Amino acid sequence: MKLQDHAVMLDHVRKICLSLPEAVEIIDGFGHNTFKVNGKSFVISGESEGGFRLSFKSDRETQEILLQIEYFYKTPYIGHHGWVSIQNPAGDHWDELNDLIQEAYLRAAPKRLVKNWLELHKK
Repeated sequence: MKLQDHAVMLDHVRKICLSLPEAVEIIDGFGHNTFKVNGKSFVISGESEGGFRLSFKSDRETQEILLQIEYFYKTPYIGHHGWVSIQNPAGDHWDELNDLIQEAYLRAAPKRLVKNWLELHKK
């Protein structure tokens, strides 16, 4: 994977994550771009041996469902907490990833932000 592809994917992740209320981006001690809300991580992205990896917070039930899909896998080291990863997501994965990133955000966000989000996005 070319560095410019990595930059394009990171920009896409950044656009999704930073559009969420009070979300911030930091570079963690491993050099990963980590997106947090209220001090809690909900998305981690960075380079890995196979290219670009995107990891997001999930719960164990959702994780089990996602692991049935060939392109998702349990995140190394933090997968036992429900985290799920995808390597080099393709263009057709981004609609699904947008929803999964929003769900990850809602799992990490404080109750007041979750309540406001749910009120704004009633269907």
